[in-house]
Amino acid sequence: MHRVLQRYGCPPLTHLNRATGRPVRRYGHNAPCDLVHVDVKKLGNIPDGGGHRVHGRAIGRRNSSAHRDPDRPRTTPGRPNLGYGYLHTAIDDHCRLAYTEILPDERQQTAAAFWQRAQQFFASCGITARRVLTDNGSCYRSRLRRDTLAAAAIAHKRTRPFRSQTNGKVEHYHRTLLDEWAYARPYASESEHRAALAPWLHMYNHHRGHTALGGLPPASRVTNLSGQNT
Repeated sequence: MHRVLQRYGCPPLTHLNRATGRPVRRYGHNAPCDLVHVDVKKLGNIPDGGGHRVHGRAIGRRNSSAHRDPDRPRTTPGRPNLGYGYLHTAIDDHCRLAYTEILPDERQQTAAAFWQRAQQFFASCGITARRVLTDNGSCYRSRLRRDTLAAAAIAHKRTRPFRSQTNGKVEHYHRTLLDEWAYARPYASESEHRAALAPWLHMYNHHRGHTALGGLPPASRVTNLSGQNT
């Protein structure tokens, strides 16, 4: 199959957008933190003892039911609801340096507090955010968000409605995060799942080669990043 695809000049999958199949048009700002992409990804929590990826769907649902909070309403009749974790992410447009936290919701106070910690993370690497790009979610349209960014002299840019590809770098990062961390292996509990995030994030920033960076990790473009050689 590979020889046939080569014969007809088909581009490598790394050069295509997975969602559309169209060639990827890469762009990037010239310096770290000229633009930071920010977004939230909702992810279901894993029951103690493991879900269907560990035991199969029948036992996985039984575990979910056994650990469901009886006071929490179900979103779908007859289906358990263990709640969700919300992956809040800030990723630099130039170097792809990423900062992610799992938080309990996506309210405006949570999103504003996350950004302050993300800003401190970038500052610890010796770079200062100048512009932030988000979608039009309610937590990004709040006065609290506006005032938080204004206090740090950061410009806030938003994508056009129904144009999520404008914020494509963080969307692509979240797909990578799901493939290589969230669904990379079966987890026996949500605490085990979450404990695996920090090591993966370190690997992503310091060691994982990035196609858009010529096979180098994000740390290669940030000279002040601590732990760069570990």
